[in-house]
Amino acid sequence: MILVLLQMILWLVLFMLALPVLVLLVQVLAARWAPPRSTGSSLHRPRIAVLVPAHNEAAGIADVVAGIRLQLETGDRVLVVADNCSDETARIAGEAGAEVTERFHDLLRGKGYALDHGIRQLSSDAPQVVIIVDADCYLKPKALETVARACVQHNRPVQALYLMHAPEGGGPMRKIAEFAWLVKNLVRPLGFQKLGQPCQLMGTGMAFTWQQISQANLATGHIVEDMKLGVDLAEAGQPPLFCPEATVYSFFPSSDTGVSTQRTRWEHGHLSVIQSYVPRLFVGSVRRSNSALAALALDLSVPPLALLVMLVLAASLVAAVAWLALGLIWPMLVSALLVCSMGAAILLAWSGYGRDVISLGELLSAFAYVARKIPLYFKYLFNRQVAWVRSKRDSE
Repeated sequence: MILVLLQMILWLVLFMLALPVLVLLVQVLAARWAPPRSTGSSLHRPRIAVLVPAHNEAAGIADVVAGIRLQLETGDRVLVVADNCSDETARIAGEAGAEVTERFHDLLRGKGYALDHGIRQLSSDAPQVVIIVDADCYLKPKALETVARACVQHNRPVQALYLMHAPEGGGPMRKIAEFAWLVKNLVRPLGFQKLGQPCQLMGTGMAFTWQQISQANLATGHIVEDMKLGVDLAEAGQPPLFCPEATVYSFFPSSDTGVSTQRTRWEHGHLSVIQSYVPRLFVGSVRRSNSALAALALDLSVPPLALLVMLVLAASLVAAVAWLALGLIWPMLVSALLVCSMGAAILLAWSGYGRDVISLGELLSAFAYVARKIPLYFKYLFNRQVAWVRSKRDSE
């Protein structure tokens, strides 16, 4: 009886891991070899408002506003929400040419509340399209126009390609983090975009029609408000569309403290979304016969790359022990197939998109990167982060 129970648990674990590994492999293969699919764009260039939530961003906000203004036309606006700032963010943003509104609240803190405040400020002269750009992000040429036109063309939220770069001299761990980000924010959504499926929202470079964003529930303290917003819009029949032709980018913090805060917020938030929303999306996709909800659920079911590698290797080790101790050969073979599939997906993603980011030798040293993240995942089990915390900037 105990042996049967152990086999059932092992098979359940392998099945649960097979789903995200298969999704990852399909996305990588599609990104590499599926025919390109243009997002298209409207001939009409809509009137744009760029909304920039900012908390103590005095060191960099002027450059961000200047970069945004270069892409604006007559009638467009850029609004900076100086949210609970204790520095000169508001003054510097205003001097750089942005409209500025300040918000202070002792309890309701976080990016979602800042966005909600900004939307209410824009409502007196509502634009056709609102584009959210984080206060530490920069734009590649024509990024705003490209996502705005695509948003109007498809009447759907549009997500630009959002990249994070390792700082100069950041070392191999930062390069591995940059590669993992590249897989998550370029390779995987590009694969699904080529297959005609939606993407997750990524927090910056997001375009919405005024009707979409003005009706969204933004005033929350959720630590990954972007993922939640994407799920909410998909359930409302407007799944986000990936637009790789437009790019926004930022840089990982140089300090270990900044990186740790950033990773904890992103990864604890991602895991909480998997736990809370993936089952709901699968049920909704069945009830409504909605393939977009199913695709978004599959995409969200893929955990952070380091965690997926860790879980697949751990399951393989357990399956090997079960084979040696109990003679269970099939779980061992399935786990080996998962390891091979995972390895193939990572190497194909690297060969197609990651060569300029990291060398193969540095990539193969990623086991140290995975090991360093073990405490982060234990923290999720016993002391998870539930409140929004801004990452420490290099200038601080």
